[in-house]
Amino acid sequence: MHNPINHPARATYRVLAGLIGLYLVVFGGIGAAATAGDGFFAQETDNVLGQGTNLANSLLSIVIGAIILIATVLGRNIDAAVNRLFSYVLMAIGLATLATIRTDANYLGHTLATSIVMMILGLGLLLAGMYGRVGSDEEHDAWQKARLEF
Repeated sequence: MHNPINHPARATYRVLAGLIGLYLVVFGGIGAAATAGDGFFAQETDNVLGQGTNLANSLLSIVIGAIILIATVLGRNIDAAVNRLFSYVLMAIGLATLATIRTDANYLGHTLATSIVMMILGLGLLLAGMYGRVGSDEEHDAWQKARLEF
């Protein structure tokens, strides 16, 4: 793997991932409160923090954000793996909903702003996942040696 081990800014990336998880939980919580009376996959979206959402999207955001927060607290490469996984998930959701915004297939009630925010959050998580790995000094030295040989 060509991702850095023991990057000097890994604590910053860990904080970034924690903030992304916290944002998703807050967004989902406010969205769940705002859309509580609507249908689960309601097409008429409510605006929460400038983004369209429905109850399904709000609950999905809470779950993903909570998993990211738990992984961030646990640390020790669990967070790096979870961040990489959910970065791909968020970017896939952003792309899928971008393709279905003005159709009946917009089950998560995304607007253009929501899709863009999901893509940006996914990129932030990818950054945190790629540079947040920790390891022993031997692993770090092996990574440095492999990097310099390239």
